[in-house]
Amino acid sequence: MARTAPMGSRTQLVQQLWRDRYIYLFLLPSTALFALYTLWPIGVSIYFSMLDWSGFEQAGRFIGFANYKELANDRLFWNAFRNTVTFMVLAVPLRVGLALLLAILLNQALPFSRVFRTAIFLPVVTTAAILGVVMRFILDPTSGPVNLALLQSGILDQPVNFLGQSGVALYTAVGVWVWKWLGITLIYWLAALQTVPKDLYEAARIDGASGWQRIVYITLPLLTPFTIIITLITVVEATNVFDLMLTLTNGGPFYATEVIDIFVYRQAFASNTPRLGYASAASLFFGICVIALALLQLIILRRIRQKPAETE
Repeated sequence: MARTAPMGSRTQLVQQLWRDRYIYLFLLPSTALFALYTLWPIGVSIYFSMLDWSGFEQAGRFIGFANYKELANDRLFWNAFRNTVTFMVLAVPLRVGLALLLAILLNQALPFSRVFRTAIFLPVVTTAAILGVVMRFILDPTSGPVNLALLQSGILDQPVNFLGQSGVALYTAVGVWVWKWLGITLIYWLAALQTVPKDLYEAARIDGASGWQRIVYITLPLLTPFTIIITLITVVEATNVFDLMLTLTNGGPFYATEVIDIFVYRQAFASNTPRLGYASAASLFFGICVIALALLQLIILRRIRQKPAETE
């Protein structure tokens, strides 16, 4: 009997696989593409990170974890790491919070709400690289319309070099990035607001609750799971600002806006002596940090979902 049980389960497994063969057949193309364009580059990057390789040689020299040790003492890498974290800490709450506020307003039966939704979403469909080039002209300290408007209105006495001052450039990049991707987060929030039952609003209105009280005690608590998910998506997107930052500031001035993406690009392709192995080590290290942050957010989301069950 002990021998027939595994044979029976194995036969059932084979029969189930054969019964679902068309499902696996349809999954095969996407699985092959995922393995070719995701799994294979990750595996190759792990191997490259242990090489001293410029990319021009036929093969690199294996050096183990020497690239990672060098990263630990590289001030430019930690400067890029700090800039990326600062960008994330500033941009994510601003984008998520502002989009939520606009979603609550536009979810009401207001006049021209669809026009405002379209206007906010328009920058999303614009290429980030082109937008970065255009914003350099718009924010130009000598002839840019932003500085001209501020000077003519009397708000400023002298023009501000938004992209040329080290203490201002990163905050300017945050504002441009939030404006560019605000529309997609707005769509997320509008979809989340549709899940809130209308009956709860009606009951609260009958009980005399004000609009602010309905938002605080009904809307926000019911949107808590969506808040974690939308924040997680936004955090991951905030680590991928290469195209916008490269065309907007190119990491300057004086590395003030150099994020990890630009650091990796500069090490791998833009320097006089390219170091593909060192760039791979930097990208993998930061990728592990992003994965750890995502897992932390998922753990927090699970605990938040478990709290109502424990209270009951």
